[in-house]
Amino acid sequence: MPLKYLHTMVRVKDLEKSMAFFELLGLKQTRRMDSEGGRFSLVFMAPPGQEDSPVELTWNWDGDDELPSDSRHFGHLAYAVDDIYATCQHLMDNGVIINRPPRDGHMAFVRSPDNISVELLQAGDSKEPAEPWASMENTGHW
Repeated sequence: MPLKYLHTMVRVKDLEKSMAFFELLGLKQTRRMDSEGGRFSLVFMAPPGQEDSPVELTWNWDGDDELPSDSRHFGHLAYAVDDIYATCQHLMDNGVIINRPPRDGHMAFVRSPDNISVELLQAGDSKEPAEPWASMENTGHW
């Protein structure tokens, strides 16, 4: 079951200040996505030569008043998997709750025993939606 590390997501209160901080550490912006509909921005930053292991800065345009006091800075670890359905089934078979099932054939979330959120993403193209995943509800939070 091959696994590839993708990124670590952290929530930020002030995107420009956060980007400036990571630039001081030597990281450069490698990718950016602004979502008008979702009202958020994702900025990926990595050290030169390590563009495949970025930190993802997530900024909610309408603010996040609980930052930094609610410890929501850290969002999740993310890994690409060869088969999202087989991976989720393997985890379920071993007692792991699928908090956000891969209804779309692309993305799922689970939590570690320490409550660390882990995002699983289908490598390459999304799979066709399939049962039991397509109709499975979320469990808890992810």
